[in-house]
Amino acid sequence: MKKILIIDDMHQSIIAELEAVGLEVDYKPEITEKEVQNCIQDYDGLVVRSKIFIDEIILNKATKLKFIARAGAGLDQIVEEEVKKRNIILLNAPEGNRDAVAEHAIGMLLALMNNMHRADYEVRQGIWKREANRGFEIGGKTVAIIGYGHTGKAFAKRMKAFDCEILAFDIHHTLHGDSFAKEATMAEIYEQADIVSLHIPLTFHTKYLVDAYYLEKFKKKIWLVNTSRGPVINLNELLDKIDEGKVLGAALDVLENEKIADFKQNQSQLFNRMISNPKLLLTPHVAGWTFESYQKINDALISKIKKILE
Repeated sequence: MKKILIIDDMHQSIIAELEAVGLEVDYKPEITEKEVQNCIQDYDGLVVRSKIFIDEIILNKATKLKFIARAGAGLDQIVEEEVKKRNIILLNAPEGNRDAVAEHAIGMLLALMNNMHRADYEVRQGIWKREANRGFEIGGKTVAIIGYGHTGKAFAKRMKAFDCEILAFDIHHTLHGDSFAKEATMAEIYEQADIVSLHIPLTFHTKYLVDAYYLEKFKKKIWLVNTSRGPVINLNELLDKIDEGKVLGAALDVLENEKIADFKQNQSQLFNRMISNPKLLLTPHVAGWTFESYQKINDALISKIKKILE
């Protein structure tokens, strides 16, 4: 019987579902990286969220491993070249949380453009400012989606209801026949965009993609939403552009370093600069973290695991 190791918290339904297709399941969400290294040679499959970095050290010990299933969309915690080199099948589940990410991005955008986070705080303090909290409507704006995979498409589908122009850029040109967004060049997006939403993976090419040079190319002042990965933005340079008025506001669900308790001095200084800026709206990497997506990610992974077993 093939054995599978699950090293992160998953919806409990995954155990029975995998056992039903003939797998012996070891569910160990409390396991440490060292313990994974010591036992991985016994397993044919591995299910992981983001607990450990799957690199050459782990893979050299995983002599029986046939597949790795990532419970989510991003694969930046896995060295894909090393996985491919060993003919290990790599699965992920972007279908599972695309709806959650899309809804969260829209919620953040609405809150940001209408000063909801600031207004809520002020009212709780007994401060009633109407004019200072006058907001902007999404309708009539041009929305640019950078990255048009599962989450980008889900975001476009929902944004269509706001009666705005939707442009999308994807390096793989995946918009053919799409009724929700118009495929655009980056030159067109720089010229027309009012709102920019990032839905791109973290790769060598996208790290710090959004920096001062990138932001300065936009003809208009923009709102920025990032529900992808923190390191795609140079946060210091984004804050500079907010201070300059080039960026009207930014909604960030992700940061480059999300281990706040372990910040070094320079990281703490940047964090303090960030949290003191009222034009930033922040959430703790929860865009895809709904009760529904917890189950949907399971369903997507189980379906794919069944196919490779067949």
